[in-house]
Amino acid sequence: MQDERPAGRYPFIRPASSFSPPPSSAAWHAQPGGERGYDYIVVGGGTAGCPLAATLSQNYSVLLLERGGTPFANANVSFMQNFHISLADVSETSASQMFVSTDGVFNSRARVLGGGTAINAGFYTRASTSYIKSVGWDAELMNESYPWIEKQIVHQPRLMPWQKAVRDGLLEVGISPFNGFTYDHKFGTKVGGTIFDKFGRRHTAAELLSSANPDNLRVLVHATVQKIEFDKSGKRPKAIGVVFKDENGMTHRAVLSKRAGSEVILSSGAIGSPHLLLLSGIGPKAELEKFNIPMVLENEFVGGDMADNPLNTIFVPTNGPIEQSLIQTVGITKLGVYIEASSGFGQSSDSIRWDHGIASAEIGQLSTIPPKQRTHAAFHNYRRSKQNLPHEAFMGGFILEKIARPLSKGQISLTNTNIDDNPSITFNYFSHPADVAQCVDGNAS
Repeated sequence: MQDERPAGRYPFIRPASSFSPPPSSAAWHAQPGGERGYDYIVVGGGTAGCPLAATLSQNYSVLLLERGGTPFANANVSFMQNFHISLADVSETSASQMFVSTDGVFNSRARVLGGGTAINAGFYTRASTSYIKSVGWDAELMNESYPWIEKQIVHQPRLMPWQKAVRDGLLEVGISPFNGFTYDHKFGTKVGGTIFDKFGRRHTAAELLSSANPDNLRVLVHATVQKIEFDKSGKRPKAIGVVFKDENGMTHRAVLSKRAGSEVILSSGAIGSPHLLLLSGIGPKAELEKFNIPMVLENEFVGGDMADNPLNTIFVPTNGPIEQSLIQTVGITKLGVYIEASSGFGQSSDSIRWDHGIASAEIGQLSTIPPKQRTHAAFHNYRRSKQNLPHEAFMGGFILEKIARPLSKGQISLTNTNIDDNPSITFNYFSHPADVAQCVDGNAS
């Protein structure tokens, strides 16, 4: 296993097996009986969990638990040229965990410190003012927070030829004005930020941990939280700690301090957070009873309202190789549709073999299998039996169209009580007629 405690900037990152009670200091509060607790336990070291833990550590003791490893020495995560390889890696130690929704759509969820910023296409933009208002965020505080992130991990991309061509095409068909390079969310065509630097190296949310107070923060990797523990003696259950297992399968218990306001914060993503709530006894009564999970709190909404942005792609072949680029140019339409672009293949032609994940041209071959038959077994059988694609299939670019705010909703439900396994995930793509209409309008653009 690679060194999970990078020297220098991140002395507080340790493997989960090194867990011990927090040190005796002013920042750490002792429980009765000598067991010391944390002011905050953050479950999930992803896009939200890393900056949240770093911020809280300025004034409070924080334990951040991440089920995956670190991204720093992982070449599949760190370099843009390996983007597709990370998504194609379906091993248990991969930074991405593949899943197939009940709709039959292949997808990936992050399993690494840094979360989605470690496996996505690296595009960065600020939220729209209307979105900030709709979710009830503090606009002034948001605008103060953006530069903190941007100065640490965001860069201006060097525009590739394909990206320039798509930019010009978007303007030609009327997705205007051209807003140039900007982080702001504006209608029209723009070039956004990227978390890849000029050398093609990815900078994930994990790097935001360098802003933490190292005396107040503990980060454990390969720490898989199995359940949240609750005190049920009051009128409402109160989270008091978590149970997690380390990379060797050993179980540990971390508890909160008695400080007023101490919390367990779930930041395990749209799938991981409701999954953990269900396994901890919070959710629909029937779902919990089905798996003999003692009910802590009945909540019919846990696992519901799941949505995913439907993505449609057009592959444009070229008569020769073109430079690799991920998302740089974007068209933001008033129809509620985003139009983006990617191109090229970062590896040498010798690496064009087997499958190349959900981001490659060959995913269309898998789509010919009926949705209900797109099981993991079928996927692996396909990988063994399929023929390699010709090199020409990797010469060209993609134009991507996705719905900004889909109205089609699905749900998460349990298949077993093993936190390592994906739950059953349904998105019900295009079940709402408005999504279908937006898709048609977006492709017409």
